[in-house]
Amino acid sequence: MDDRSTYDLKSIRLPRFAGFALRLFVSLIESGATRWILLGNLLKQSGITSWRATRFDELPTFLPRFPVDLKRQPRKTAARDLGERPLARLASKASGWRFPSVADYAKAYRTKVSTPLEVAERVLDAMHRSNAQEPPLRAMIAYNRDDILTQANASALRHKRGRPLSVLDGVPIAVKDEMDLMPYPTKVGTRFMGTGPANEDATIAARLRAAGALLIGKANMHEIGIGVTGHNPHNGTARNPYNLGHYTGGSSSGPASATAAGLCPAALGADGGGSIRIPAAFCGLVGLKTTFGRTSSFGAAPLTWSNDQLGPIAACTADVALLYLLTAGPDPRDPNTLAQPHLSLEGLERRDVRGIRLGVYWPWFEHATPAVVAACKGMLEALTARGARVVEVVIPELEAGRVGHIVSITSEMATAQERYWPKHWKEYSYEVRTNLTLARSFTARDYVLSLRARTRVTANFLTALEHVDVIVTPTTACVAPRIPADALPDGDSDLTTLLQIMRFAPVANFTGLPAISFPAGYDSEGMPIGFQAIGRPWQEHVLLRLAQVGESIVERRKPQLFFPLLGEE
Repeated sequence: MDDRSTYDLKSIRLPRFAGFALRLFVSLIESGATRWILLGNLLKQSGITSWRATRFDELPTFLPRFPVDLKRQPRKTAARDLGERPLARLASKASGWRFPSVADYAKAYRTKVSTPLEVAERVLDAMHRSNAQEPPLRAMIAYNRDDILTQANASALRHKRGRPLSVLDGVPIAVKDEMDLMPYPTKVGTRFMGTGPANEDATIAARLRAAGALLIGKANMHEIGIGVTGHNPHNGTARNPYNLGHYTGGSSSGPASATAAGLCPAALGADGGGSIRIPAAFCGLVGLKTTFGRTSSFGAAPLTWSNDQLGPIAACTADVALLYLLTAGPDPRDPNTLAQPHLSLEGLERRDVRGIRLGVYWPWFEHATPAVVAACKGMLEALTARGARVVEVVIPELEAGRVGHIVSITSEMATAQERYWPKHWKEYSYEVRTNLTLARSFTARDYVLSLRARTRVTANFLTALEHVDVIVTPTTACVAPRIPADALPDGDSDLTTLLQIMRFAPVANFTGLPAISFPAGYDSEGMPIGFQAIGRPWQEHVLLRLAQVGESIVERRKPQLFFPLLGEE
């Protein structure tokens, strides 16, 4: 099956602007005299004009909800089932360098090799040094020494008494600046939002706090989450620990950078268009976007209501699985989460992928740079050698999904930001002003059309998933780009690179399907490459099982910048 005539995604080349050219472009696109000429050309080049002519007869899907099949649920798994030893057994057996895991922290505390207080002191020192160096890492943008030490002292006392709250007790975890976390403001990557500290934690952070996690502060992000490089002119741009001259990916740039640099073994991110999976891929990590409605969004900044899901980024699949169990599940304060099946890690302990059918749409899979395609084909071959089976599929109208996602997410973001206009408009970066100006040009018809496109695109994916267990692709079509010198400090507008980065990930947000990214290898310069799997609704356990085996195939490499909080070299 190789019907390439149905493949409609194209590589798009749009002009890049930086420095004076960017400032001039923004002034012209915001001017009433020239706005519509420039916008018309931009809409045409980006494929939106032709998309508007597409006919979608389907009813609109406002929120991508899925029914629950109570007769075919996997075995329930509770977070308490993942103690130190079960978690250690699930840890990766890959060769090469190994990131310290949550189980390693728990063991160090149990055996008194280290204490939560010692780790807290080390992480405070590491966060300071990471931002004081040149160039600064800028993974963490806010941390409170007194709060961190108070948490660590309480954890150390619980460990001394032999009564830790969970395996996560005393383990450092970073939280993306998109979510409320006491005692910090939620600035969402801007210079003007979050004028006071949060009054309570977001649900996802509160659940980790209740498990004893050492919440080390707010991690950097792409401003208002409307980009995928991780650039931020207000906080400084988060750097990639594998090479500080490269982007981390975004918008969960800080969580990925902090995890890869060893400031924490895992972090909380948010994914509206690949914003967990893209930085996970660029930084050599594992990132999970759950089924829409699986994880509470209470306490997260209102950016996009129908595309976003909060979730974990970690150095290994076992830790992603742990955070998934601790954070997902029903929350009365988020009605979208109330109708869902129970959480499961069924099959994860098997360490094999026998019987899993991997759907591959070859024209889409191969639409990436040669290094990315080669690494992901190598992962595909290794998975089949371990019992998986490749099944060729065809997924039509991917272009409808690409543009539909852009229209839906940016329309929602522009609407969410209206409260700050016009007072704060010029406090956004030039890139954000460009993207919001484009979003403001979309009409009510465009938005409804995107929701009708969502219905069709979701049906196309569910049809493909009737014949396979997951659909696999590269996570991104390129490795983490270098940070151009002229992009600092003000940023740039580079829609060509943005669309290349976003070629594979956003459709899972648009359809609401779960998806995971895990390491597939490295390019010739040592930059990480990610492999993505998109699953059936509510079947995160299948994605985690695949990622765990896939992760064990790759010989992991140590980042150029890494802080050993447990004292190992």
